[in-house]
Order: sequence, then structure tokens, then C-alpha cells
Amino acid sequence: MQPGTLTVVATPIGNLDDLSPRAAAALRGSDLVLAEDTRHTGRLLAHLGSQVPQLSLHEHNETARIPEVLERLRQGQQVALVSDAGVPAVSDPGFRLVRACAEAGVAVTAVPGPSAVLHALVVSGLPTDRFVFEGFLPRKGRARADRLEELAHEPRTCVLFASPHRVVEDLDDLAGVLGADRPAALCRELTKLHEEVRRGSLGELAGHARVAGVRGEVTLVVGGAPDRPLLEAAPEILAAEVARRVAVGVRKKEAIAEVARDARVPKREVYQAVLDH
Repeated sequence: MQPGTLTVVATPIGNLDDLSPRAAAALRGSDLVLAEDTRHTGRLLAHLGSQVPQLSLHEHNETARIPEVLERLRQGQQVALVSDAGVPAVSDPGFRLVRACAEAGVAVTAVPGPSAVLHALVVSGLPTDRFVFEGFLPRKGRARADRLEELAHEPRTCVLFASPHRVVEDLDDLAGVLGADRPAALCRELTKLHEEVRRGSLGELAGHARVAGVRGEVTLVVGGAPDRPLLEAAPEILAAEVARRVAVGVRKKEAIAEVARDARVPKREVYQAVLDH
């Protein structure tokens, strides 16, 4: 028996007219649609006039669903994977299933389409030649502090998702660690009737969000770290810079590596400076 194919289908992030004919055909032609929220995807399928059966696949049950889905694929079923919006497996369920299919030798293909990441990037007015996608910031603790410190030194444009309930806190922390003057864009309700792109510094955007509030789906785009002058290589300067970074939560080993990179000196020289001072 010829095994089936898992097709990863990008769906609209707001405007249903953005569903491509190929995506519509893939959904109509599937034996099963794996949906993050079957009610949400049910409305999309009804819009297409399709009655293809659905099976829920979300962050809480993805691992448990994999054996069943693999068996269906081995039996020759054509399975489509969708998320609530955009490209599945990008800060959404699906990665574990795709990996399991690849390891099992089951064919995986994708139908490209709408992406909040790329939409926000191209309308932000910030450099697009090199960028990184960071998903959602960790909620708290050392993981959050470490991620913010990494972004403070990231030279590429950064794209992040933010919950409307946490966007004020995210902007405040980004402004505090990356600098209130770092250029950014707050993109809200992309492709929908009330799409809004607000550009400014992180400090300005944080102030606006605190006063006006933010509703709907939010994507943040943040300019990369500006070029920094080389540190003076005097031992006491190197040691002081390591101490400053450790004080804001960077691990000592990482701080030494960062200072060595920025000062363009061997790590052993920075390590010795720390021991001596």
C-alpha cells in the first residue's frame, strides 16, 4: 500500500481571501484535517464547503496523537495539518509530528501562504536583509532575562510574537534591556479590518501600549543592535565589562566570551583580567 502524505497547509492570519486555491484544494482533498482548534478550522472548512473530518492536534495532545496519525498515513490517508492562523509548527503545534513523519520515512510537503512573521517584517520599515524570529519571550525568571540579554546584542532585526495581555510588560522589558531608543514596530491585527502598524522607539511604543492598551493579535519587530565601538583592551576595562554583564543576569562564562568577541581579544586574556581584578 502506498503511504499517504502529511501536507502542512498555511491558512489566513485574518483575511479569508488570503487562502490560496492550492491550499483550498489541499484541504478539500484530504482524508483528515489536523486542527489546533476544530471549531476555528470548522468555520474555514465550512467557508470552503468542505466536510472533511477533523482531529484536534494542539500543544497538549500532539505527542499522544502521533502514533494514530502515523498509522493513518501508513494506511494511505492524505492528512492536512493546519493551525489557527498562518504556518503550522511556527510557534504553533506541528513540529513534533513533522519530525516523527520524517523519522518514519513518511512524506511531508507544505503549501505556503500567509505568515505574520514576514508580513510584519516587510511593513515595519526596519532592515529585512537579515532577521531572526524569536517567537514568544519566556514568561519569567532566568529564561526571560537570558533571552532579553541575547536580544540586546543581536545585530539582526528581531521578530517576536506577543500576547495582547503581556505586550506592555514585554515592551517595558525590551526597552529596559535593549534600550528605550531602539527602533521598533508594533503590528496589530495584520490583514484584518483594523490592521495597525505603529512605528517608533521601544520606549515610545511601551508608553503608547501602557496608556491606550493593545487588542488583537500582536507581532513586534525590533531593530538589531547598533554597531558598537571596540572596548579598550586594558585588563581593568575588560574585567569591569564582564562584571557589568554578570550583574544583569549573563552567566560568567558567556559574559567572558561576549567581551572577548567585542574587544577582539582571546578569551583567555579576558579570563585572566577577571582573575586579576
